[in-house]
Amino acid sequence: MSEGRSFYVLAYDISDDRRRLKLARLMESLGVRVQGSVFEAYLTARELEHLLRRCRKIMKTEEDSLRIYRLCAACRQEIRTEGKGHVTPPPQVTVI
Repeated sequence: MSEGRSFYVLAYDISDDRRRLKLARLMESLGVRVQGSVFEAYLTARELEHLLRRCRKIMKTEEDSLRIYRLCAACRQEIRTEGKGHVTPPPQVTVI
């Protein structure tokens, strides 16, 4: 895995369709959708802060919520899925 990246699960509950679509597009640019409003992503601290700044511009804090769960490598190994789907693999490093 790339140095400095952590595995995150991000889940949102957005009451407005327009804001929800904007937030979904933002999340899709950085992570993988694993459920309707749940994403998995490998982010650096800087990428996470940038994402949160952008989310705050979209969300209405009195109506919407965003949950961010950082999972350590050991915890990631314990993730279980049932049925369709799989856990997002770490980004691949390409050396040229």
